[in-house]
Amino acid sequence: MTGIDFTVFKGSPTGKIVESKTHKESLKPDEVLLKITHAGLCGTDQHYKTEDMVLGHEGVGVVQQVGSQVTAFKVGDRAGWGFLHNTCGHCDECLNANEFFCPERATYAHSNTDQGAFASHAVWKAAFLFHIPDAISSSDAAPLMCAGATIFNAMYSYNVRPADRVGIIGVGGLGHIAIQFAAKMGCEVVVFSGSDHKREEARSLGAKEFYTRNANKHETGKPIKHLFVTTSHLPDWNLFLSVLAPNATIYPITVSHGDLVIPYTPIISKGLTIQGIFCASRGVQVKMLRFAAIHGIKPITQEFPLTVEGIEEAMAKLDRGEIRYRAVLVAGR
Repeated sequence: MTGIDFTVFKGSPTGKIVESKTHKESLKPDEVLLKITHAGLCGTDQHYKTEDMVLGHEGVGVVQQVGSQVTAFKVGDRAGWGFLHNTCGHCDECLNANEFFCPERATYAHSNTDQGAFASHAVWKAAFLFHIPDAISSSDAAPLMCAGATIFNAMYSYNVRPADRVGIIGVGGLGHIAIQFAAKMGCEVVVFSGSDHKREEARSLGAKEFYTRNANKHETGKPIKHLFVTTSHLPDWNLFLSVLAPNATIYPITVSHGDLVIPYTPIISKGLTIQGIFCASRGVQVKMLRFAAIHGIKPITQEFPLTVEGIEEAMAKLDRGEIRYRAVLVAGR
């Protein structure tokens, strides 16, 4: 194979989406060529829409060709990828299965910026692609590649256990997936939302209790062991620190600009932990997909065409808070 050309959709200084082309000289022995069928829209993509780079990191597609050394994939397989593109493979973090913290990691927006999920095709290292289980549709799989992996990573890697009382702030793009994962893990899920109209939906996803965040005081009964902050803005900590159990953990999941400001005394007096979270390493990502397939965990999605117009419409609706709850861009047949 002597040359691969494909269509890509990039950001620009004005924030307008630009259709362009990417060229690869050839497929390397450890690489896979994918025809992209579905791409999830993540809030992180919004952060980079003013950059001259190809957008999208929740990609799912069909394998069209494999390099000479690739044995894990064959033509016709469905595969997906997320935020992480490559690591060194030999540092302490890589050798301890914490490869996402590899100091030489290659990630979305910082490497391979000439390609992404908003495209007709992509060429990726086979070792950083994931098989999509038959039980998960490609449209459902796309948001799991980053949003689902991040939520599952927090729960799986930081000791969330069956019967733990888990609080989730927000029923949105991350929160509605977090409710499902925690419930299927056997946790007692307590949801906090800004309004009451999501009560029944939260319960249908697995919540046992539901409280509005604008209440003067949360009377939640038993204290909460793990608190997941999935909203785009940080909460009023005074409303939540009082309901946390001793040695509870707080997980700020979303990216929020500015400083994390939180009352100091409750952290000390209760022995609370604030746990930073990023996307999953590969082993956890594989377990996430397997867990979602076994338990029928599916994001609630809205589909848009994988075109300039479709991307701009989805991004505009995401800006206005009108997406319920994850936007998925679908390539034309």
